[in-house]
Amino acid sequence: MKKLKKSVLAVVSCLTMSVSVSCFANSDLTTDVEKESYSIGASFGHHISSQIYGQTQLGAEVNMDVLVGGLLDALKDETKMSKEDIVTYLNQRAETLNAAKQVKLDALTAKNLAAGEAFMAENRKNSDVKQTESGLQYEVLTMGEGKMPQGNDVVTVHYKGSLIDGTEFDSTYERNEPNRFSLVTVIEGWQEGLALMPEGSKFKLTIPSALAYGDRVVGMIQPHSTLVFEVELVKVEEPGENSHGMGLSGMGMGGMMGGMMGANPHK
Repeated sequence: MKKLKKSVLAVVSCLTMSVSVSCFANSDLTTDVEKESYSIGASFGHHISSQIYGQTQLGAEVNMDVLVGGLLDALKDETKMSKEDIVTYLNQRAETLNAAKQVKLDALTAKNLAAGEAFMAENRKNSDVKQTESGLQYEVLTMGEGKMPQGNDVVTVHYKGSLIDGTEFDSTYERNEPNRFSLVTVIEGWQEGLALMPEGSKFKLTIPSALAYGDRVVGMIQPHSTLVFEVELVKVEEPGENSHGMGLSGMGMGGMMGGMMGANPHK
């Protein structure tokens, strides 16, 4: 963040020296036009600083003096490069940034896969933990006596999900409201785990990334993350039973479908 602040200060300093002093003679914003104009500039400045920070985090170099010069030239419609050349160099920059992102992603993937494998290997030492052929690990916390879900059944569950470092990313318990959805809509690890649970059961599921979100980023869940869920199966219903309420509890289907609002068992 210190680098970002320095970059922003550099932009401000350059602009201050480059723009007529009369523009800053009156620092008070009194009229709506002044406030609207300032807002446009501030919004544009925030966007630029965010772009600069993101690129420098990937190791890309930015010449601030030249950047500010290009900005001012564009405002005056006096750019030193043709529009075609500008597009060419922006595309070149994009290719460089994408390559840097891939290197960073590959390193993160390797790190998360190794951490997940080590965590599951240690978890297997617990005599209460069982592992299926797919690699799913489960521990019975409470064994219920009701019916077991299958196929397109609709389930109502309470759950909390955590990363392997214990960071909790979702919990119906905190919202004090269970979630209800069709079994076929959830990630493979949940489909398999819930199929082992009679109604009234509570299991702890440790799900390898291949049975969770794989290479996707979901909320705070990084690519190829192993996940831990405590799942309480409250109710099992056949398809069509009271389906009008499905998916409306908790975070709603927007979050449940793996959006950036949060992470949960849905695909």
